[in-house]
Amino acid sequence: MPFREVSRMDERLEFVMLASPKGANVRRLCRRFGISPTTGYKWRERWEASGRTELPELSRRPLSSPSRSDAATEEAVLSVRAENPTWGGRKISKRLKDLGHEAVPAPSTVTAILRRHGIELGVFGGGHAAFTRFERLRPNELWQMDFKGHVPLATAGRLHPLTVLDDHSRFAVVLAACTNQQTETVRKQLIAAFRCYGLPEAIITDNGPPWGDGPGSPFTPLGVWLIEQSIMISHSRSYHPQTMGKDERFHRTLKADVLSAVPFSDLAAAERAFDRWRNVYNTQRPHEALELAVPASRYRPSPRDYVETIAPFEYAPGDIVRRVQKDRHVSLLGRMVKVSKAFCGKAVAFRPTMEDGVFNAFFRTQMIATVDIRALDRRSESVHDVSEHLSTLSPV
Repeated sequence: MPFREVSRMDERLEFVMLASPKGANVRRLCRRFGISPTTGYKWRERWEASGRTELPELSRRPLSSPSRSDAATEEAVLSVRAENPTWGGRKISKRLKDLGHEAVPAPSTVTAILRRHGIELGVFGGGHAAFTRFERLRPNELWQMDFKGHVPLATAGRLHPLTVLDDHSRFAVVLAACTNQQTETVRKQLIAAFRCYGLPEAIITDNGPPWGDGPGSPFTPLGVWLIEQSIMISHSRSYHPQTMGKDERFHRTLKADVLSAVPFSDLAAAERAFDRWRNVYNTQRPHEALELAVPASRYRPSPRDYVETIAPFEYAPGDIVRRVQKDRHVSLLGRMVKVSKAFCGKAVAFRPTMEDGVFNAFFRTQMIATVDIRALDRRSESVHDVSEHLSTLSPV
């Protein structure tokens, strides 16, 4: 993924933060970011030498020093606030500390400075009572993916923001300005993310298209493609958006910081704004749920590389393997059954369970359905629909 000129320094910052932790595979990162190992190690050395506070080509002048007056501290507070109009005292105080400010004011002091300068401290998506947070134990164990609705552009057409968030670190893997919510659009964005960050173990989405065909029909061509990449897929509970709460919360922050402003003139303007803000969110903005750490400090790229060509798959001995016909039919022990149309042309396996007459249907490594041939025998129809079940990864 070669650096784009419009956000080269932003992507350099992301690179060095991902390459700095002990044990990071710097050469793999260089390959994914499209730079030479020599360049990658040079940037990391300069980042370490600066105390992990700045990069070459950025100003090395500190925001303040012990000999400066309180006016300099206020100026630093106002500067951070001007760049981030939705931040409050805690985030600004933590950001000044990250920048190496030697006289970091307490959050309450920052709040007082803002109020003294007539800056109102509204509530941007917060104000709710505290709740217990659940997160995956490591990066890339689960990504949450969704569209942030759609918003009009100033000229013509609509913007569809696609977001993908790592469950453990809250790292924004994808923030893309899309023209639609179609399968190929999502696939293109995911491939770019996979090439840069590697493959997650699982992805959770809601039940709508293009990742679901509604409640009870969770499989679509996009989901089948993800399973072929050895990624488990699951879906949120119907009418329970809290099962994807981290991405929903990310959407509220995105709306407050970016989407609530004047409509973008066109898609290119939206993409530039998204790139800038994604860098701020990942590498600069202290996150309340992370004890004011930034998401990039907790994220690590996946060791599983994206493979351009899907490898063949062999099912286990004893599996009854059938290829799904164009009319969705497969034959199972003399019974004709139907499976999801998303698997047409694909080979699926029926695996016997501990219960006599009951089979679990698998596509590669993911269970996609359950068939009870005893129930089929009691019915008069010659063709029977397979009962689809969500993945065991789905939240309950």
